[in-house]
Amino acid sequence: MASETSIDTAGGGSVRVDSWIWSVRLVKTRSAGATACKGGHVRVNGERVKPAYGVHVGDEVRVRQAGGRERIVVVKRLIRKRVGAPVAVECYVDNSPPPPPREAVAPAGIRDRGTGRPTKRDRREMERLRGDHASQALKDG
Repeated sequence: MASETSIDTAGGGSVRVDSWIWSVRLVKTRSAGATACKGGHVRVNGERVKPAYGVHVGDEVRVRQAGGRERIVVVKRLIRKRVGAPVAVECYVDNSPPPPPREAVAPAGIRDRGTGRPTKRDRREMERLRGDHASQALKDG
């Protein structure tokens, strides 16, 4: 099954970058891949690319995803059709940095239901607890 969807790795063929990042499950839909390319969130070998750009074996593909996380992969095998996750992982080498630990991301202030918007005093208290000194620096000038 996998041999039907793959291209010979030594043949020097190419596949559209939007189609490839969708096939290896870096984006959910092909149109999302095309939109990411148009928005400048996809780079091949350091250059922004259009959706129809041909990706080759050995190219480094960087995809900036939601939340600011960047996936850095090196193309190992070219495929045109979406495959299962175990097969998709075999098509690239993942050089992405590990995601930040969950504790590093401070949660937004959790308020009781029905208490309304926080007051200025509440906001300052939340900033003090979080250690958010950026707004203090703006006020101090």
